[in-house]
Amino acid sequence: MLLPMIDISRALTPGHPNWPGDLAFRVEPGMRIAAGDSVNTGELRTSTHTGTHVDAPWHYDDAGARLGEVGLDPYVGRCRVLTVQAEDGLVSARALDDLPGALPARLLLHTGQPARWATFPEDFAALHPDLVRELARRGVQLIGTDSPSVDPLTSKTLGAHHACREAGVLILEGLNLSAVPDGEYDLVCLPLPLTDVDGAPARAVLFPAGTLPGADA
Repeated sequence: MLLPMIDISRALTPGHPNWPGDLAFRVEPGMRIAAGDSVNTGELRTSTHTGTHVDAPWHYDDAGARLGEVGLDPYVGRCRVLTVQAEDGLVSARALDDLPGALPARLLLHTGQPARWATFPEDFAALHPDLVRELARRGVQLIGTDSPSVDPLTSKTLGAHHACREAGVLILEGLNLSAVPDGEYDLVCLPLPLTDVDGAPARAVLFPAGTLPGADA
């Protein structure tokens, strides 16, 4: 029996916008059957932080773990989707006022980003470091967001990233939560199996809570 699922990954279509200054996403033609080859192939060039992607701690901490050292366990299991609003560009800990004192190990924040980015969204909701610390206190080990980053575009100090480092919280960015109702789900997020890197694009899907065998509650 196929389980119902919601794909919360951003489609990587031609021209998909990346972080300003980062390597553009593109797929160049490789072999082509029409040209006499036996198969069609493509040559992929892009950033490790394209579309829906995970940040390994090494991305923002030279002493942090690289992706191959993180493993998949943090990206699979019970999660909660929560709609939040930014105040002066940041989502504060007040967004949690109506939530229980203990939360699932994974929290995905829906800040209102659309399903598709025609251009890079430079004005997006980032996270206040106090929110990160409060989430960690309530048991959250992975923070996901539909924004391209947990920190503002112009940030040089990366306060939210470093709050995650201090609290041992991992980061998942660039989700597509535009059609996902708030509530609890089972998350399966599978980054590309790159090892000695700072992050990787990922395919992320949600299942109804409790339908994945072995998923933690």
